[in-house]
Formats: sequence, C-alpha cells, structure tokens
Amino acid sequence: MSTYENTQARLYELHELTDPVRPITYGVVKPGPEDTETGVVLIRGGDISNGSIDKENLRTITQHVSRPYARTILRGGEVVISLVGNPGEVAVVPDSLAGANLARQAGLIALRPEVHASYLKYYLMSPTGRAELFQRTQGAVQQVINLSDLKQVKVRLPSYQVQLRIADVLSAYDDLIENNRRRIALLEEAARLLYREWFVHLRFPGHEYVKMIDGLPDGWTRQTLDDVCDAIGGGTPKTSKPEYWNDGDIPWYTPTDITRNSCLALLDSSSRITETGLQGSSARMLPAGTVLMTSRASVGFFGITHTPSCTNQGFINIIPSDLRARMYLLHNLMHRVEEIRSHAGGATYKEISKGKFRALPVVVPRASLLREFEEQASAMHGQVRTLHTMSQKLTRARDLLLPRLMNGEIAV
Repeated sequence: MSTYENTQARLYELHELTDPVRPITYGVVKPGPEDTETGVVLIRGGDISNGSIDKENLRTITQHVSRPYARTILRGGEVVISLVGNPGEVAVVPDSLAGANLARQAGLIALRPEVHASYLKYYLMSPTGRAELFQRTQGAVQQVINLSDLKQVKVRLPSYQVQLRIADVLSAYDDLIENNRRRIALLEEAARLLYREWFVHLRFPGHEYVKMIDGLPDGWTRQTLDDVCDAIGGGTPKTSKPEYWNDGDIPWYTPTDITRNSCLALLDSSSRITETGLQGSSARMLPAGTVLMTSRASVGFFGITHTPSCTNQGFINIIPSDLRARMYLLHNLMHRVEEIRSHAGGATYKEISKGKFRALPVVVPRASLLREFEEQASAMHGQVRTLHTMSQKLTRARDLLLPRLMNGEIAV
C-alpha cells in the first residue's frame, strides 16, 4: 500500500460505524451479590486498561441480577470503552468473554462488518483518537464521557484491507506483550507455590530428617517483624514548591504505581522528585530491592524496587536485616494479606500503622534454608524483571509506531 492510498481514508462519526441493530450503549448492570459458581462475568470500566481487559480480576455476579440486561450481553468482537474515572481506555472483547455482561461505567460499541474492531481500538489509542476522546471528557472531580459525546467522536477510516494490515502490525506487538505477561504470571506463581511447599506445608529440602520442637522444625525461631526488618514510612514534598519536583530524577512511588503495575517488579515511578524535595520532606531514600507494601486504603499490595527510590506516606517499606531473607519476607507477607488487613483501622479509609506491623509475629527458618529460597525465588524474580522490561520497550515501540501508521507516514 502506498502512503497516498492511506491518506484517502474518510472521517466518520463513531455512531456511523456501529451496527444499526446494536447502537452504542453503556452497561446497565447493577453489581449484585457475587456468585463464582453460576454467575455471569461482569466487565467494569476499571477492568479495561492498556488496550485489553484484565480477565484475572473480573467480578462474577448472580444470574438473576444480570438477566434483565440482555442488550449488554457480549458476543465477542465488540469494542468496549471505559466512560468514568479513567475514560477512554479501550479493548476488544475476546471470544473467551462471550456471554459476559457490562457494568454501567463502560460503553459497548458493536461495529458494522466493514469496520475492523482492532483497528478502531488502536485508532482510539492513538494521539489523534485520544485527543478526540479528551475533548469530549467532562467533570472536574470525576471525569466522564457521556454517551451522546462518544457517538460524535471522529474516526479516520481507510479501506478494510488497510485496517486489517495496520491492526496486524500493531497486534504483533501486543501478542508479544501478552506472552510476556503470561510468562510473568507463571514465574510469580511458581515462587508462591515454592514458598507454600517449603514454609507452609513444611516440605522443604531435607524435612524428613528434621525434628519438630514446640511445633517448629529444629532451628526455626518465632520472632516479630521488628526483629527481622526495618519498616520505614515515606513522605510527600510540598507540591507548592516547584524546586521539589521540576526536573526531579529520584523515583517517588505512590500506591497507584503498585496497584496499576502488572507484576512485582517495579521499574520506575510515575513521579520523580529532586534531591531538594527529598531533603525537604519526610520521604526516605530506599535502596534498590526494597519491598514496598501499601498500607493505606488499598492495604497489602506489594512490589520490589529496581533502583534507589522513595515513596509517599501510603507505604510501609521493608528492608530485611538479613538480605538473605528478602524473598522469604515478601512471600510470607503476601501469604498473610488478610491477616495484615485485619489489623488495619480507620473510619474514612483503612490503614495499618508501622507500630502494628512491626509487632506482627513471624516464623524465621534456619539461615541455610532462607539462603536457598532467596537464590531460587530471586532467580525467578530476575526473569520477571527482564520480561517486564521487555514489555515496556515493546509498548513504547508500539506507541511510537501507532500514530505513524494511522496518519499514513508508514506504508503497510
């Protein structure tokens, strides 16, 4: 295809591209009681991110709650878009989610046969598409795209053959990213299973020859978290002081950096502060490899820093006294999330204090076993970090290519 051919694409309003039998609509399902056995999968606006649907965290609602909303039942192949909170996130519904339903915070776009769903998704992810969505976004406290405004979004549409070729090029990147995501999930699950096998079921190497004394294998001890690690808080430099933020090069994490991250490996933060900002606040510089645990509101989400960093006050940052215990402490705490959350108090939002955290008991295995687990789990985490880094590079490459394909600068 020549560049000239791609420039012959026409502009349409989004409603002109949709199936006349299934016009653009929003989900109307009211979340009801969860029913993981016989329920219907529910896709919310927050489940749509980075061009895909987070299938691992979808809710399931009872059948009778979803039955009245047959018009929003998905068939697979539609485009869904978040309308509230983080509006403009788009994805194509995979065939595996046929039969799922849609929550009110998301919009449903069923397309005419001459419109390729993946092309439309990528167009709306492009700078041009995002600008179209942004200018139709309303609200100061909570951003919203109204259905009437969504229908007027302008879409540049070439021939179906060109749509298909563009979608194929970009999908190749996403397929690699998805493959990395699956490998990351397997690696992290393998580390969790190893922890449970050794330290919960007590089937660690050589367990047959170890005596039990007072309910613990010989050589293991009962301590508190305060005995085995430093639990450090964070802080926020004053946003009114530009010198604390402008041109900052120190990674500064917030809980959102953790909750939106797809794995335990934290490669970078969304915000950075200056050395002056660090010195002028209660934030503390943390060494690479620090375990971060969210301690406010969304309590009990974890990550491991890749470089020296700091955090805001929404974390308890864990530095083990013995570095051979880092991966053990991480998995011990991940295994005890519900217990940790039960110690969180607060009327407006839940929070676990550093004092309560430090007082929590912890069983510490013998040093040789800690070292062996650290070696194996760290090797798995190293692979996770490598794959996560690769995925970020693929995402950047795709995002650089995306606008050039859409405006015809690159022939396909």
